[in-house]
Amino acid sequence: MDPPGEPSGGQPGSAPTFRYSLLGHPVDLAGHLAAHGPARVPTGPNVERQRALIATLEASGLTGRGGGAFPAWAKLAMAAAEGSGGILVVNGMESEPASDKDKVLWTRAPHLVLDGAQLLAAAFGAQEILVCIPQGRDAIAEGVGRALYERAAYRCAPVSEYLVRPPPGFVGGEESALAQWIDRGKPLPVFRPDKSVPLRIGRLPTVVYNTETLAHVALIARYGWEPFRARGTAEQPGTCLVTIGGAVSQPGVVEVDWGTPLRDIAQRALPGDTPSAFLIGGYGGTWVAPAHFATPYAPLALGAIGVSTGVGVLVVLGAATCGLAESAHIARFLAAESSRQCGPCTYGLPAIADDLWRLVAGGPDPHLLNRLRRRLDQVDGRGACRHPDGAVAMVRSALKVFAADVDAHMTRRPCAHAHAPSQLRFPQPAAR
Repeated sequence: MDPPGEPSGGQPGSAPTFRYSLLGHPVDLAGHLAAHGPARVPTGPNVERQRALIATLEASGLTGRGGGAFPAWAKLAMAAAEGSGGILVVNGMESEPASDKDKVLWTRAPHLVLDGAQLLAAAFGAQEILVCIPQGRDAIAEGVGRALYERAAYRCAPVSEYLVRPPPGFVGGEESALAQWIDRGKPLPVFRPDKSVPLRIGRLPTVVYNTETLAHVALIARYGWEPFRARGTAEQPGTCLVTIGGAVSQPGVVEVDWGTPLRDIAQRALPGDTPSAFLIGGYGGTWVAPAHFATPYAPLALGAIGVSTGVGVLVVLGAATCGLAESAHIARFLAAESSRQCGPCTYGLPAIADDLWRLVAGGPDPHLLNRLRRRLDQVDGRGACRHPDGAVAMVRSALKVFAADVDAHMTRRPCAHAHAPSQLRFPQPAAR
């Protein structure tokens, strides 16, 4: 095994005994150092270390866990090409209401996350690390603050680490919106065709990494890419965290190998009855029917059925719950969370949510379904950011997966769940 903190670069036999896992690590700095040793962060420009880390991450196949699934090595390589003096932002916002992954990592392995940030920041010459924890999550922020204090006191932070508290919000957790808030005080997302378009705070090149991604970086840099690739599949190596919620008796966060069947992941949380559908990827995700419950949880396999892993969420819908009613709650929430930058968000999403609620209520409108589908087409791909696209995808999948309910409601039979509280989790009630 290579010494702790030394990227192996993928040399055979570098870590034969390390069982790869993000969970089960010491919380305090002393325990963390005893278990893993210090992250050997280079000070000053070190091109060889930079290239070694990029090569190790590329060999690992690690992709971002914030929803974009952009290769971690490519983001680092782009930052390195910009030159030194930039900023690394740790996205700990977890603005997806159904997700608890960041919470678990910050409370169980904060130094793993921060080590990953240090390694990447040093690799491209960042001048500071900004750790973003939203306002309102004071317990998590206090824990992160203690971790930062420990690291500064024991000189484990060669690149200065600072805690910042952006306002909460679904759209505000998107990486370009986070950069805009740090730069200008307004959490407004910026349209980018893909992740290769660089971000800046002021004139400084900026790289935003998700909390889970950084924890993976810390382990891969220490123990090499082989333990990571020993988990998962050849096409999608490694493990990932998934938050399971909905109609289950033991909701929470689990770590699974990529390629694990959806039904096996759901079973980890002990569903209360036979599920009628899964929502994959979060509230801007996609509903999956029982016919696809055996689909492997991996980007290629899910992509084949029109689904994305998104932010790592699996919501179980119980057999006694109306999927259309729950989708209407989600649509209303997503409409309320838009940044009001463009017409599709400002007018399109509320109109879609209203139509969906009318469908659930069984209103006497024969043109309702056609109007709803037309509005979905008008909004899709026309927003100033990707937020409306996620809402459209969720609603379209609901109309497909719950087609029998659609037919029933279009015959003017109101849903028994139309006025029942949502079984999903929202920052505040998703009122009609």
